[in-house]
Amino acid sequence: MEWKIRPIQPGDNPELALIVRTALTEFGANKPGTVYYDESTDHLFELFQTPGSCYFVAEEDKQLLGGAGLFPTPGLPEGWCELVKMYLRKEARGLGLGRKLIAHCLEEAKRRGYHTVYLETMPELRKAVSVYEKFGFEYLNGPVGNSGHFGCDVWMKKKI
Repeated sequence: MEWKIRPIQPGDNPELALIVRTALTEFGANKPGTVYYDESTDHLFELFQTPGSCYFVAEEDKQLLGGAGLFPTPGLPEGWCELVKMYLRKEARGLGLGRKLIAHCLEEAKRRGYHTVYLETMPELRKAVSVYEKFGFEYLNGPVGNSGHFGCDVWMKKKI
């Protein structure tokens, strides 16, 4: 596989929004309180112009396969960022691309001076949860910060 990981570009918005919403629908996680209903899901390039944030897309032969990003979610403790909007097309899953994107984001978080990466997810996305566990993410008893995603009920963090 010749995957290319690059920063998000404005033209990526429509395809990324489709990838995010298709994945959530596929896993029965297209519910209120998730990124499925966030207006920002249609404007990811603009969202990730926020200072302290970044978003990376993965592509193969110029086809967008998915992406993942880091965001300084309001209310997180100093030195924390959130791993956000980690979604892949169905045909790109199970090949190691998700692990590659997570590793890229963790490296970037460290490079930017963060010491802890937080994430929110849901049991419907259990395959992703098992990948986070393998990376050493630990479960938390409740949410940290103010993401507004009340539909997520799995919270994890990793010191880097």
